[in-house]
Amino acid sequence: MNLLERAEEVRLQLKNDLAQVGSDLPSVENFRIKFLGKKGIIPALFSEFATLSNDAKRQFGKTLNELKNEAEHAVNSLQERLNKQETDSEFFDFTLPGKTPSLGHLHPVTQTLNRITDIFREIGFQIEYGPEVETDYHNFQALNIPENHPARDMQDTFYIDDSIVLRTHTSPIQVRTMLKSKPPIRILAPGRVYRNEAINARSYCLFHQIEGLYVDEHVTFAELKGTIEYFAKRFFGKNVIIRFRPSFFPFTEPSAEVDVSCYLCGAKGCRVCKHTGWLEIMGCGMVDPAVFAEVGIDPEKYTGYAFGMGADRIALQKYGIDDIRLFFDGDVRFLKQF
Repeated sequence: MNLLERAEEVRLQLKNDLAQVGSDLPSVENFRIKFLGKKGIIPALFSEFATLSNDAKRQFGKTLNELKNEAEHAVNSLQERLNKQETDSEFFDFTLPGKTPSLGHLHPVTQTLNRITDIFREIGFQIEYGPEVETDYHNFQALNIPENHPARDMQDTFYIDDSIVLRTHTSPIQVRTMLKSKPPIRILAPGRVYRNEAINARSYCLFHQIEGLYVDEHVTFAELKGTIEYFAKRFFGKNVIIRFRPSFFPFTEPSAEVDVSCYLCGAKGCRVCKHTGWLEIMGCGMVDPAVFAEVGIDPEKYTGYAFGMGADRIALQKYGIDDIRLFFDGDVRFLKQF
C-alpha cells in the first residue's frame, strides 16, 4: 500500500472517529492527539513523506497537506462546539423576576440605644451630641476631676497629647451643654466612649454610653429616683424592682449605683446575674455644686441630677450574650439573630 492509499485510509478513519467523538473536553483532546499529536497518525505520515524522493514528494505532498488541514478543521469544529455549550449553559433569562435583596439589621447595641432614648424622650429629654476627641478640661477638670486627682485612675484614658483625649464617658456633652445653655436643662447624651482596657469577654476598649442630665430649681433626689424607676419599668417590664446602693462619683454628691431585679430569671439567680438576682444598670447622683460653679450655673439657685449607663452592658443582659466582643466582630450570622 503506497502513501497515497494510506492517506485515503486515514481520511476515512478521521471521518468515522469524528462522528463518534463525545461532547466533552477529554474526548476532543484524545481525538486531537490521535491524529495530530507528536506521535499521531498524520505526523507519522509526514515523517515517512520526508524520506521520499523529490518526484514522490510532488505526487503525495498536496494529499498529505489536505489531510492535515481536514484534521485541524475537525479539531477546531469540536472545540467551537464545546465553547458554545459552555456559553449556552451560562445563559440567563433577563425576563425573570429579580431576587428580593436581603435587608440589613440594626445592631443590637443600636436597638438598645434607640429604645432607651425613646423612653426618655417621652418625659421631655432632648438628645445632645458632642465630639469623641475631647479636651482634658471637658473630660475631667470641669467634672471636678483636676489633674492628679485619684478619680482619674478609675478611667484608663487614651491620650492624644497632654490636653487632648478620647473621651472616657459622654459627660463632656453635659459640660458643653451647661456652658452654652441656661437652666432648665433636660438632656440625654448618647455616644461612643473609649478606655484603655484589656479586651476580653466582659470589657472592650470601645463601648457606648448614654447619660442624662436635668438641671432646674428645686430638683430633688426623689425626682431622680422617680425618673429611673419610670425608665426601668418601661424598659425591663412593669414588674421589675429597683434598688439604690451608695457609691462615689467625683461629679455627683450624693451618688448611687442602680440595680434592677433580674428579669431573665425572675430574681431567682442565673448565670447572667451571677446568681445574685440583681443586675447593675447605671450610676447616678445629684450634680456636685463644684461642677455647677465651674460651668457658670449658680449652685445656690439650681440643683440637678445626672445618670449614666452602658448600652453595651444592657444589651448583653437583655439578649443573654456572654461575650462583648461579638458586638464588634461584624459577623453577619450573629447580627441576623437580632
